[in-house]
Formats: sequence, C-alpha cells, structure tokens
Amino acid sequence: MTKPPAFRRAEPDARRLSLVEACARVLAREGVGGTSVRAIAVEAGVSAGLVGHYFSGIDALVAATYAHVEEQVSLAIDAAVDEAGSNPRARLEAFATASFRAPIADPQLLATWIAFWSLVRSRPDIARQHAQQYAAFRQRLEALLGECGVPAAGQGSAAIGITALIDGLWLELCLSPDAFGAAEAARIVRAALDTVISTGRSAG
Repeated sequence: MTKPPAFRRAEPDARRLSLVEACARVLAREGVGGTSVRAIAVEAGVSAGLVGHYFSGIDALVAATYAHVEEQVSLAIDAAVDEAGSNPRARLEAFATASFRAPIADPQLLATWIAFWSLVRSRPDIARQHAQQYAAFRQRLEALLGECGVPAAGQGSAAIGITALIDGLWLELCLSPDAFGAAEAARIVRAALDTVISTGRSAG
C-alpha cells in the first residue's frame, strides 16, 4: 500500500496554529472576559466542535496561545542577536533592544500580553509559563552580560534591573508611541548597559 504524502501530516498542525492565532486576536481585542471557544471559532471561521477536536477547552487553548506568542517573541529576539554578529557588546545590545521594533513593539501584541498577565494570579498553569519565560529571558541576559565582563556575582541583579527597564520602555512605546520612539528607547537601554558593564568591571 502506498503511504500518504508527508505533507498531509502538516494539515492538523496548520489548523491548530490557525486556532491559536485566532485566540491571540480575540484576547487582544476582547480581553479574557470576552474570550470563549465560540468567539475563537467565529474568529477562525470554524465550528466550535472543531476547536474541541484540537483543544480540551478554553484553558488549554489559552495556554497554547501563550506558549506560541512567547515562542514568536523569543525567535524575534534570537534573530536580532544572530544579526548582530559575534561581538559580545553588539549581541547584548541587540538582545536588549529587540523589543522596541517590529514584530515585538506592536499594540496588538501588548493587548494579548495584558490578557495573559491578567491570568497569572488566577491560573497556576499560566503563572508557571510566565515564570519560566521570564527566567529564561533573564538567564540569557545574564550570559550576555557575562560575555561583556560583568562578574557572575552581579549578573542576576543586573539582569533583573535591565529586564524591568526593557519591559517599562516597551509598555510605554506601545501605549504612547508619540511620546518617544524606538531609537530613544534603545538609547536609554544602551546607557543603562554602559553603567552596568563599567560598574561590574570595576567591582570585578
């Protein structure tokens, strides 16, 4: 018997992805309160029964959407770091400033993240995903700081501070894009990195 073509296996994955992307759009537009299997089915142009075929319920679909969105953000940051080449400082700057331009600096993505953040206190699974995501981000930042000469003893606190600065600037950039632009946000972060690196080297 002839085996079916391999490309047919991708169809369920494509359908699942379309539902995840529809869930992200509904979360961004309607918030958690307006996100339901029915709303996502309408957004994706499918039946509610088809959503149930791929996900056990709305909680599972939201969790999968969180994982997908986080993966896309991580891929964008990784691409920026790769484009920076091999210079440690250039790679650190690329990592720290990637959030200030597309596809991360996007009001719709912010709206989706706000929906996820609102679930952290009520959904243990989302809280775990959130903690894992931020821990991975800080660990990567710590490694890049280390490559720039920041001693291991100071990398943790430095990564926390820089992460908070990045998040704050990203929020303001998405909420108030007329107040300042990506170039100004990047300049602020680079100045903070200068301070962290010079202080770290002096302490070391």
